Amino acid sequence: MAIVRWNPATEIEPLRRQMDRLFDEITGYDRGLTSTQTPWQPAIELRDNGDALHLRAAMPGMEAQDLDVNVSRNAVTIRGEHRQEEENQDKGFFRSEFQYGKFERVVDLPIAVNNEQAEGKFENGILNLYLPKLEQEKNS
Repeated sequence: MAIVRWNPATEIEPLRRQMDRLFDEITGYDRGLTSTQTPWQPAIELRDNGDALHLRAAMPGMEAQDLDVNVSRNAVTIRGEHRQEEENQDKGFFRSEFQYGKFERVVDLPIAVNNEQAEGKFENGILNLYLPKLEQEKNS
């Protein structure tokens, strides 16, 4: 009978690779992808202004016609597409970290709002939504 030296690293390595893949899928990070292929979502800020909620979403470089905003009583859905310029990208680029493509962001609201009276404005890459609270929510 031959004596074989046991190396635990050979058994642990496949498990480590599987765990790396799992965490990459959860976080949307993939070591083989470029930054233009990773999912992007606009950064948001949600404030309570007493009678209304104020939602701000930062989308630099976007145009209003590339956005679709839906407001329900309990959530706001922002969809859009960040389009790449039609110039020839083969010459002059050493590196680009801009992200292009479609995105969707759903923001759950902490209280119910009157979605029929919601107002919005998109200016300088910032979406501002004013979401009036329902009467019963104002008193609580």
